Amino acid sequence: MHILLLAAWLSVTNQFHWRISSPLISPATRTDDPCVAVKDPSVVFAEGRWHLFCTIRSQKRSHAIEYLSFTDWRDADKSPRHILSCWDGYFCAPQVFYFTPHKKWYLIFQMSDPTHKPQPYFPAFSTTTTISDPASWSKPSPLLDAKPAGPKAWLDFWVIADEQHAYLFFTSLDGKMWRTRTALTDFPRGWGAVELALQANIFEASHTYKLKGTNQYLTVVEAQNAGGGWRSYKAFLAERLDGPWRAFAATFASMDNCRPTGPRWTDNISHIELLRTGCDEQMEVDPSNWRVVFQGVLDRDRAGKKYGEIPWRLGLLEP
Repeated sequence: MHILLLAAWLSVTNQFHWRISSPLISPATRTDDPCVAVKDPSVVFAEGRWHLFCTIRSQKRSHAIEYLSFTDWRDADKSPRHILSCWDGYFCAPQVFYFTPHKKWYLIFQMSDPTHKPQPYFPAFSTTTTISDPASWSKPSPLLDAKPAGPKAWLDFWVIADEQHAYLFFTSLDGKMWRTRTALTDFPRGWGAVELALQANIFEASHTYKLKGTNQYLTVVEAQNAGGGWRSYKAFLAERLDGPWRAFAATFASMDNCRPTGPRWTDNISHIELLRTGCDEQMEVDPSNWRVVFQGVLDRDRAGKKYGEIPWRLGLLEP
């Protein structure tokens, strides 16, 4: 799509309609620690394969990160599962990308370490030069040591870069999205003051992307009980990663605009990740070729359960 036509399209189009695939990835069967849910997907296409990282919730270990790789989404559930061994405690909500200046893969996540001071819960990262080797990830290191004074909470950390800076975004479960940044040459250290980036009827899991062929950035953020299901997604646009965000789509993805293509298996659209055009730190997506991976569950299957017991599965959304 020509850049001028695309810019015009973005200025007037905020109506999305999606087809829901069948469930493509379900919790793995493990007799030693039965898996309850597979959720929080982050995925890149590299070396001719999809590489997917996700949170798993199990009966004994509450939060861990799992890796699987496949060439065809229809075969994803048959892929070998690997729980990352770089940390044996709580870590989850991964984001994966290739950081070009370092020629390394980065995995961003939230983790807990009781020995870490001043706070045990913080955003962290691991690195590898071989994304296909789940045993190669480095021991986690903190991105920031302690929660800043402003946010009520912090979770679902997300990194994106422009030509000069890397930005860290996160949400705080109270309608707010926050940001901080560091010079690209200082990443993953050197973060500045945390600022309020967006305040709206949002909840968690903000993911930010560069729209190919435009000067626009897209943020999608999960909402709770905002219409179209218990969990749904809104979208916002900005011309700069440090600039103001404006509402773009009150319903980016919800059960109001998502249609099952087979038996209904979800009443919720949660923790989405847009499939990117590449795999680097600029997080580019093509608005003429939307594809989205998400976690879903039927309301009847989550009824009466604690959040950690909800049996999330993963599927795709396509226009």
